[in-house]
Amino acid sequence: MTLDLVLRIALIVGAFLLLPLIVGQTEHKVMAHMQARLGPMYAGRFHGWAQLIADGVKFMQKEDVVPAAADRRVFTLAPAVALVPYLVVLVVIPVGPGLVGRDLDAGLFFVLAVMGVGVLGAVMAGWSSGNKYSVLGGMRAAAQLTSYELPLVLAASSVAMAAGTLSLPGIVSAWQWWWLPWQAIGMVVFFIAGLAELRRPPFDMPIAESELIMGPFTEYTGIRFALFMLSEYAGIVVLSALTTVLFLGGWHGPLLPGVVWTLVKIFILAFIVIWVRVSYPRLREDQLQRLAWAWLVPLALLQLALTGVVKVAFL
Repeated sequence: MTLDLVLRIALIVGAFLLLPLIVGQTEHKVMAHMQARLGPMYAGRFHGWAQLIADGVKFMQKEDVVPAAADRRVFTLAPAVALVPYLVVLVVIPVGPGLVGRDLDAGLFFVLAVMGVGVLGAVMAGWSSGNKYSVLGGMRAAAQLTSYELPLVLAASSVAMAAGTLSLPGIVSAWQWWWLPWQAIGMVVFFIAGLAELRRPPFDMPIAESELIMGPFTEYTGIRFALFMLSEYAGIVVLSALTTVLFLGGWHGPLLPGVVWTLVKIFILAFIVIWVRVSYPRLREDQLQRLAWAWLVPLALLQLALTGVVKVAFL
């Protein structure tokens, strides 16, 4: 194992551990100010930093309980299945020119395939818990994956068609500023479909505390529950990073270094994810499915057709 490979692995693991925590702390702060919650605003001398530490200590102290009726092996494995795919995805996401863990020729297909595996963690958690509410939550998560994977893939395919490559660094290198209006429809579709796959509000039907307690995660406690929460924030980072790479030019930007531009764009998109959570109510199940099949899929197909026309006529 070369020194370069060791450094790349260390940077990827460090980013995987740090960035979701920053997003989680940001969500605590943003929601605290929008909902007038005092704890996350003032816990700790520097305006709320201690809230995240307090939550971590709380999870570590909680008893690790496995229900008697649960399938123990699947129940134990589910948090890892939900979390690890996002670590794998970070390997192929470029943060600057030449700064990528591994540049795959089919990097975009690799990312989309691996991200779909993460949803299986919620399905496994629901099925193995021996709880009817958890099973319903797992079934809803599977239904959302089926509905929103198609517009997600179609929107990403339009960018790959425009760039003429499936390599993520290649897509960023081919990006031009006028792609912003050209691929705007695809960006909106991709971002909304990504939110639905992450089960983030207003697409949190698999969890739906008022109906299913905590959905697939109802029976989880302590560190295992914390891993599911970490996977949610890691998913926000990955979704924001992919949107940045595919639609916002990745490291392209004036004056500042490319890495800084990538991180700025990622955190702006992560803030939008948090803002949407606080601002919009949960959709009904029929509304959620109608949005995917009646709106997002046709819009993604329209973007794909528009990309083909522009490629043939002007490029």
